[in-house]
Amino acid sequence: MENVKASLRSVEGSLQDMAARREKLIKESRDVIASCSRCIINLHNDKPAEAVTELSTARRILGGLKKTASGQLLRYLVPPEAEFVEASVVYALIRDRPVPSISTLNSSPEAYVLGLLDVVGELKREVLDSMMKGKATVARKHFAEMEELYSALSPFASYDHLVNGARHKIDVARMIVEDTRGVLTEETSREKLVSSMERLQKRLGSSG
Repeated sequence: MENVKASLRSVEGSLQDMAARREKLIKESRDVIASCSRCIINLHNDKPAEAVTELSTARRILGGLKKTASGQLLRYLVPPEAEFVEASVVYALIRDRPVPSISTLNSSPEAYVLGLLDVVGELKREVLDSMMKGKATVARKHFAEMEELYSALSPFASYDHLVNGARHKIDVARMIVEDTRGVLTEETSREKLVSSMERLQKRLGSSG
């Protein structure tokens, strides 16, 4: 039985190490997610410098976590990685920068797909904010980006068994795109009506 006892001591040591790394991953993943959330909030509030700082913090913490994770623990990296992908892409689109590739972000395939899907919801907010500020061109630009992302990502619904949650996020993205299209259509119709009334008033005024 000495061999068994020695083996179990080795197993226990290995499991203790894995448990400690797991706790580190869970704790610091929350820090990554919080920084990414603050990055996006700053972007919506037109504070790009603060957004860059938060994104850099998230990248640094995530880099450390990737050194900690291996084997079974890699799955714990998906949520913070997806949040980092989302924040990075939202930053790029709002600041008119090229959308970063999976290699640029050093992301796993699963996190890249899930992060991109979450971008659709953030772009809806940008569309609505732009409309409220009278920036119709910017609103249409972000809506076009929403449509393009949804179109590119919708085929990944068939990989839901490999990218956990993809199908649900794709369904949500579709509803967000359709809802935003409806809002834009209504706004366009309103703008046309206002424009027509203004032209009519001018004609009436000139004829008087």
